[in-house]
Amino acid sequence: MKSIGQGQRIGLHRSATGIDRMMPIGRLCRLSSPLLRPLVGRPLSIVAAAEEGQQKGKGQAKGKKDKEEEGPYSATVRLPTTDFNLRANSVVREPEIQGYWSQHAVYESMLENSKGEPFTLHDGPPYANGDLHIGHALNKILKDFINRYQLLRGRKARFVPGWDTHGLPIELKVLQALPEAERRSLGPLDLRRKAKEFALKTIDAQREQFKRYGVWADWSAPYITLDPAYEAAQLQVFGKMLLNGHIYRGRKPVHWSPSSRTALAEAELEYPEGHKSRSVYVAMPLSAAGEAAPAALKEALGQEGGAAFAIWTTTPWTIPANLAVAVNDKLEYCLVEAQGEAAAGWRVRRLVVARDLVAKLQEKLGVALSEVAVFPGSSLEGCSYSHPLYPRTSPLVIGGDYITTETGTGLVHTAPGHGQEDYLVGQRYGLELLSPVDDAGCFTEEAGERFKGLSVQGDGNKAVVSALQEAGVLLKEELYEHKYPYDWRTKKPTIFRATSQWFASVEGFRSAALSAIKEVSWVPAGGMTRITNMTEGRSDWCISRQRKWGVPMPVFYDKETDEPVLTEETIGHITQLVRQHGSDCWWTMSVQELLPPGPLRERAASLRKGEDTMDVWFDSGSSWAGVLQAGEGAGLRYPADLYLEGSDQHRGWFQSSLLTSVAANGVAPYKAVLTHGFVLDEKGSKMSKSLGNVVDPRAVIEGGKDAKKDPPYGADVLRMWVASVDYTSDVMIGSGILKQTADVYRKVRGTLRFLLGSLSDYKPEQHAVPYAALPAIDRYVLFRLSALMTEVAQAYETYQFYRIFQSIQRFVVVDLSNFYLDVAKDRLYIRGAEDPSRRACQTVMDALLRCLLPALAPLVPHMAEDAWLNLPYSRPAASVFQAGWAGVPPEWASLQKDDVTLWSALYEVRDAVNSTLEKARMARAIGASLEARVKVHVSDPAIAAQLAKLAAASNGADELRYLFIVSQAELVADVAAAKACPFSETVTCTPATSSSTESSSSPLPFGSVISGDITVGVERASGTKCARCWNYSEQVGHAHEGHGDQYSDLCERCVPVVSQLGFKPAAVAAPAAAKPAPVAA
Repeated sequence: MKSIGQGQRIGLHRSATGIDRMMPIGRLCRLSSPLLRPLVGRPLSIVAAAEEGQQKGKGQAKGKKDKEEEGPYSATVRLPTTDFNLRANSVVREPEIQGYWSQHAVYESMLENSKGEPFTLHDGPPYANGDLHIGHALNKILKDFINRYQLLRGRKARFVPGWDTHGLPIELKVLQALPEAERRSLGPLDLRRKAKEFALKTIDAQREQFKRYGVWADWSAPYITLDPAYEAAQLQVFGKMLLNGHIYRGRKPVHWSPSSRTALAEAELEYPEGHKSRSVYVAMPLSAAGEAAPAALKEALGQEGGAAFAIWTTTPWTIPANLAVAVNDKLEYCLVEAQGEAAAGWRVRRLVVARDLVAKLQEKLGVALSEVAVFPGSSLEGCSYSHPLYPRTSPLVIGGDYITTETGTGLVHTAPGHGQEDYLVGQRYGLELLSPVDDAGCFTEEAGERFKGLSVQGDGNKAVVSALQEAGVLLKEELYEHKYPYDWRTKKPTIFRATSQWFASVEGFRSAALSAIKEVSWVPAGGMTRITNMTEGRSDWCISRQRKWGVPMPVFYDKETDEPVLTEETIGHITQLVRQHGSDCWWTMSVQELLPPGPLRERAASLRKGEDTMDVWFDSGSSWAGVLQAGEGAGLRYPADLYLEGSDQHRGWFQSSLLTSVAANGVAPYKAVLTHGFVLDEKGSKMSKSLGNVVDPRAVIEGGKDAKKDPPYGADVLRMWVASVDYTSDVMIGSGILKQTADVYRKVRGTLRFLLGSLSDYKPEQHAVPYAALPAIDRYVLFRLSALMTEVAQAYETYQFYRIFQSIQRFVVVDLSNFYLDVAKDRLYIRGAEDPSRRACQTVMDALLRCLLPALAPLVPHMAEDAWLNLPYSRPAASVFQAGWAGVPPEWASLQKDDVTLWSALYEVRDAVNSTLEKARMARAIGASLEARVKVHVSDPAIAAQLAKLAAASNGADELRYLFIVSQAELVADVAAAKACPFSETVTCTPATSSSTESSSSPLPFGSVISGDITVGVERASGTKCARCWNYSEQVGHAHEGHGDQYSDLCERCVPVVSQLGFKPAAVAAPAAAKPAPVAA
């Protein structure tokens, strides 16, 4: 690392606006060793001198040299000096800071030395199949905010990062990278080996990216779902659920992906906009009327053409599996007769439909429907109809509330092998589970020769529609746009299909899960409603998958009967083998080796191994066992204190973790759950490579190909963006937003730089001033600092990071940059080194640093650590994090209410003074504010009395002239005295309500604390300009006692300071007298 040999001086620049500015007055020229090495007794220095432009005021010639701002006494002005650069140089400096943390094992030592309670934020594992995106950055950085804060507060916040490594996405990546011939010859073990290699390589890449964000974690010991110990813990969870009666094998319809050839869980589906299905209205001919059927329906059976039940479906391919038509017994139905050309080709013109849908159906079908009879849905039970394509008769059954009159006909085509409600109704009526579709999504022989082998989502669908047309029962065909499930991996539509699968019986522990949800704290609160609704409405969880890359379902099957063999003993034995050898043992070992010793092993010849693997949501949903319970002896907690993921995880990881934990142990795996939204571009649009609006976190940190367009902001600016947004809803990011964030970052960094530079000759143990001896302005700033730290701590505890960002930004700009640091420069630069007022100011600045750095550290750790390493005195700890959270003495918050009101009033008076000064400046009556004398009148007697106390102060800090940065200031009792000045202005104040004043943490409440008017008069200062401090004084130009004419160009304040330094100017020019003030226009 390049080390700077001397500090950088921050000069005082007088701009044409009269406001003092900090600026660099020289460049560093000495660079030493390029290696980072321990430095004893001095801070870790900045990498290189930054090119920092001089801030030019209005009216200054471009390119004017700093020397022109310097006078004969410049060497006696105590300018701030620090190695802490205004320019972060993050691309180089941040990795060095991270290296410093690693070298000193800061995170590890804090965990080891912590005496506090454990705090466990359990990491939801990202999928190991590609580079990280901006959503990953948002997620991990939020977690790091929380963990770093908890560490600062002395808690044992160990963070174990995780990765999800099994499943189809990785399997597909491996297969797609292979030539066709190799792909076909690839065996299960070769596939698993390649998948493991791919996952581990991806983990290494993602880990380095996460570390570059500045995230602290057990990076050398993460949890990975392919680790044998983790897989064994997962099998133990499965075993507990089995023993508790929550695991069963059944044949029922599940979401099936023909493109992946596997069952899918709800969390593996997505519902893209714009899907259109071929929907059909079909007549199912009535074959027999039930006992309770209306007379008109019975009569229709004997008439020509008969009658039919009209059904509507968006999946014509399921018609071959139709085994019933369902109605809602609470709805009213009617028999209608169709008339019109559109019905000319219909086999049946008398139709049963829901009465409320007759008008819509007339328009939809293009026919006139005349009402023949009306009857309740319940009267139709017992009727039967003939399947239009097959020689079978099926019943009309009573369905449920899922049958409505919103769309369709009010009668629902029911295929128990292809729908959840259909399946449940079929179970109730003892219907067959017919599903003539294979793994590839093609019709089987059961569908008949006409359809056999056709894809149900392609030619098979068309063929069914054609067959219905030929049979004369197709009433209408049209495209219908609706939400339809797609495989989230292949992005292709799925189907509902009955297969033999393994399920977790959610019904068996649903009530326990719902009770557990109520015991959890949900942030935001709407998360409870969301996961409650999803848990209440979900069906049993299909946990088996037809893949090779995953944890095997530990099941054996009888070769003759296909009956499963699954016992506590078999699971226990397999779990131990997996712990020792990994899950590959399921493929490498024989059935005999996999079975436990005893009677079962003797049956090995008659058994076969199952070929299914577990749902990856079961993998990650078991992490509470594989990580939290397994790590309880190493500082982790179960249940975890917090889970934090995106809002989509209410149906994903939050739910799978809840279900497995409740099913196995009866409790939720978390005490609190926090969710964040998705990341959109700065226009609020979803990010897409095709739109070119994707924000890559690596480009934010390291810069893009075009450095002007995409400059390297560093990790801290990215982290500050995360802190600035309300993550509970969707958040936006883009070049404009990042630029604004970088501006705030620089303002905060500049403030820290000034504080550090102003403490270059300060040693706390020698120079700290007791609180009681501090000037009023210093005590007020400590009061504001105390309020800030309270607000920041509350915001950290409630995870409201945007409040921290806003509060610190407001404090830095309003309280410090615009006020305290502005008025403090005179004390710091001009006073003698040991002047009590100067040391008091430094005492406050030291307090500001010691509080602001830990407050900022979780959000922008690199900047906070960099500033800490540049403290100009012996650091209390090697790292800002090891120093812990800053304690705030109670006395800082003890400022009386009248004193708080006084300083709020002073902000208003100061604004009025600055406004009038600007008026005089525009008229060229004055240049800098130090050329002015102000007269202030406040009509509010209580405020005026308090301001008079400040005006009478003699501590060199509280006097009004210093607070207004003018040479002379006078509080006048008569408003006429102020108005008599060449320039004057009156501001009428609107009093604030008591509630707004008390509730606001800002020094500027909504409304005024002053009742009445503020009148400010401005005229030129009397006396002559001091060549050193630039204040005007009647004493300049006069001989000073004991010094003769040696310092005749200095004021009474500067003479003793310069004299004590033994400084002798080269020559003394005639002091400039004050110019006469022009008459105001």
